[in-house]
Amino acid sequence: MDAGTQRRIEEVVLEILESSDMTTMTEYKVRKAAAERLGLDLSFPDRKRFVRGIVESFLVSKKDESTQQRQEQEQGEKQREGLSSKRRVTLQEFRGKTLVSIREYYMKDGKELPSSKGISLTADQWEAFRKAVPAIEEAITKMQESD
Repeated sequence: MDAGTQRRIEEVVLEILESSDMTTMTEYKVRKAAAERLGLDLSFPDRKRFVRGIVESFLVSKKDESTQQRQEQEQGEKQREGLSSKRRVTLQEFRGKTLVSIREYYMKDGKELPSSKGISLTADQWEAFRKAVPAIEEAITKMQESD
């Protein structure tokens, strides 16, 4: 199999994997969908192995991303210690956008749930807020000095 064909197969397989429900997707389904898109027979042993390698690499990368997200979440949990026990800072995905949420939580049926009291900022809004922090800190210091 030439390098150009390998590159095309890899691109299509990754597109399929990125847009798939990984709870129902199988290697066979990926290979079949890629074969249909490319107009190639991917049932030959060398091509099966090639597709399997792409799928396995994809799954390992997703597992690594999941581990990193969990570590970031745990780090965020540690960072929230400065807030009250009812307030949390979290990262979440919503409609394809990453949001930083600062929100109060409440208990219901033994579960902590987010309340409507809080704010969710897009990455751009968060960056603007971060840039404003020094001015906010300076204003707080001046107010405290005048007390």
